[in-house]
Amino acid sequence: MSAGIATRPDLLELTPEALTALANAGFVKRAQKDVAAGLLPALEGNADGTVTASFDDGVRTSLPPGRSLRDAQCSCPASGMCRHRVMLVLAYQAQAASSPASAAADAPASATEAPAEPDGAWNPAQFDDAALAASLAPSVREQANRLAAARPVVGVQAWRSASAPPVARLPMCSVRFFSRSSLVHARCDCKQGSGCAHVAIAVWAFRQAGPLAPGSAEVMVEVLPPASAGADNAPVAQQLLMQGDAARALRTQIDALLLSLWLDGSSQPLMALAARFEAVREQSRALGWNWIDDALDELWQLLQAQQARSSRFEPLRLVRVLAELWARLLAAAHAEQPRPSQRERPALLASQILGVGVKGEVALDHLRLVSLGAELWSDDAEEGASVLFADPDTQNVTVLERQWSRAADAAAGGAAQALMNRRVAGFPLRQLASGQVITKTATRRANGLVDITAGARQTGVLPLSPTSWNDLVAPLRQQSVAALVAHLREAPPDFVRPRQAANGASAGASGQLHVVAFERMEVVGSHWDAAAQVLHAELVQAPEDGSSEGSDAGRLHLALPHRAVAPGAVDALARSLAGEYGALRAVAGTVHLQGGQAVMQPLSLLTAQRAVVLQVEAVAPQPLGLDSEVDDAPALHALASETLELLAQWLRQGLRHQGGGALTRAEAQVLRLKQAGLARAAALLGAVLENLRSARRPALVAQLAMLGLLMQGVAQTASAQGSA
Repeated sequence: MSAGIATRPDLLELTPEALTALANAGFVKRAQKDVAAGLLPALEGNADGTVTASFDDGVRTSLPPGRSLRDAQCSCPASGMCRHRVMLVLAYQAQAASSPASAAADAPASATEAPAEPDGAWNPAQFDDAALAASLAPSVREQANRLAAARPVVGVQAWRSASAPPVARLPMCSVRFFSRSSLVHARCDCKQGSGCAHVAIAVWAFRQAGPLAPGSAEVMVEVLPPASAGADNAPVAQQLLMQGDAARALRTQIDALLLSLWLDGSSQPLMALAARFEAVREQSRALGWNWIDDALDELWQLLQAQQARSSRFEPLRLVRVLAELWARLLAAAHAEQPRPSQRERPALLASQILGVGVKGEVALDHLRLVSLGAELWSDDAEEGASVLFADPDTQNVTVLERQWSRAADAAAGGAAQALMNRRVAGFPLRQLASGQVITKTATRRANGLVDITAGARQTGVLPLSPTSWNDLVAPLRQQSVAALVAHLREAPPDFVRPRQAANGASAGASGQLHVVAFERMEVVGSHWDAAAQVLHAELVQAPEDGSSEGSDAGRLHLALPHRAVAPGAVDALARSLAGEYGALRAVAGTVHLQGGQAVMQPLSLLTAQRAVVLQVEAVAPQPLGLDSEVDDAPALHALASETLELLAQWLRQGLRHQGGGALTRAEAQVLRLKQAGLARAAALLGAVLENLRSARRPALVAQLAMLGLLMQGVAQTASAQGSA
């Protein structure tokens, strides 16, 4: 390092990925080009560590220690972040790289004597209270203590590499730590960006998580204020959320509501249920059980969609939500049970399962969202869309929802607008669903719902390109089908995970949203099932050893049903599979396991030539091949599906309205389950029938929920070999 410029370890630690997050990609790319061309500013430094860059055009930029890039002083006309700030950091790094020996000699003892960690790994827990006090204002620290008093559950991800620094995922935002030397470079995706209360919460989470191995899996921590956490940061007993009178009363009311739905059916007049739903939702919000409130909200929307005959309604989704509500409450109660050791950290926290501390929404800073597709719906009164996005910086999945009333169109005196021409945040829906959104006006809820308000020069949309998903990483983007299958098998059940709008956005599809790369992937066949109105395709990923045949773990099955609201989707998928737009590069959609194989309902594809967002593509008829020799589903899978369809029928019509013939068919299903070796399922279904004939009706909710969850598991794992 040149004489007169003090060593600034924090600037040396900022990678190009960090600078992109702290500034933006355009500034970083331009600055990198200038450095490569040797167009460096003159650097000078003060004894206090301030670095000043003087540019040929007369601009001067200075960055004192303890200041973020955003707070650097620059004489250029830009009102906010500018390329000169980024250029100062890259020029400083280039100058340091040209004289590594002098840089080491000038380095302070604290920097050179720091304990070495494997491959540069480090932990934000190293920031003590003095570091927090130096980086955060007293009012910010007070706000952090108020946030921590609610005991939020935070996921902490250990350091993985220089380009994958430590991350803390709070209920409402994410904090990334880009420098081990300074907290001012910690980046939060809230509106403030840095120096916010979320940074303190993130540091406390890493402290209370204890030692973390580099690259280890995410650890969930219930964060407490430092004064409550104890001097040794030992795990503190989980707050008993399920034991109070109010909690027990709410569980009883929810069970009664679910029993009413099972007995009288989801087709009953909603007027009779509205007051009960509002009462239990109000109590859920009062207790802070936000995932319970969110599930009740989805349940109510499904009931409304059924009444409106909307394309959003899906009978099996209704069965799954009822089972999830019962199971989530039971899992939370189980999480509070005492453990042999008070220091033993529970695998799952009751507050995490219930969604305590995730209420409200947060305004976001400069945000880039990449579309993963759209889901359209319509009914007699309304139509709408859900656009699914991924945030490449935080790897979060968000959903932008809009709906429009047909009555409003009629009242305006004009013809009904085409859904694709409806405007969202100032842009046509088709453009937004097929693009990359860059905005400063976004807000996000904890369940991933995002809203973007229209504003001049605040939001821009660029088209998707064949490389738009390259910045996505696992678990969202999987490089192989085998890795995707392994991830789905290891994933915890839905009823203990945070509720995400993306997982319920696809009508008729269950599972998780993922992107699968098409490396060594080929389409081995596709056909149109005219009876079910579904286009099927089989994709095989060749093994890395070059053998000619891929295993079942390397097979991805695509299944896209035709929907009247998106008439061009099936033809667009057929054209993409036929290679009309070049080689396939990646596909995004909702994935679940069926018979041990990954089955996806695709939303969009990237090809060598363009992005294809299926539901917003224009109608362009494509010949579809018919296949009358469709492989039969494995016997156990078919049996599980039949049982789930039986539950969906019961839920729609109501158990008390089932006639003798329906009960006889159910008794035959009990026998088939028993003969297939599914004794537990047969016993549960038999108990349901027995309780229908007796007065023991309250037990039905638990029995039906357990039967539904069990059949979902059988459908996912049953294979042809297992059913032989």
